[in-house]
Amino acid sequence: METEGRLHQVLDVLSQLAEDTSVPRNIRRGALNAKELLLKKEDALDVRAASAIFILDDLANDPNIPLHGRTLIWNIISQLETIK
Repeated sequence: METEGRLHQVLDVLSQLAEDTSVPRNIRRGALNAKELLLKKEDALDVRAASAIFILDDLANDPNIPLHGRTLIWNIISQLETIK
């Protein structure tokens, strides 16, 4: 249950990031893509988490992302790394 709770938190934060208009559109789109990957039940949870981390790592390295967005992404990545 702990893993499901953590995953639910990550999905909530990704939704917030995707709706944040102070973040560039490509970052919001990437957050939605990561969320969609995490929701694919046909893949194993560790594979979904690793795929989402890959997308989020690219987003965190985007030079146009504001500092609060980068911090959110780093926090999400940390949570996903504990799920694997």
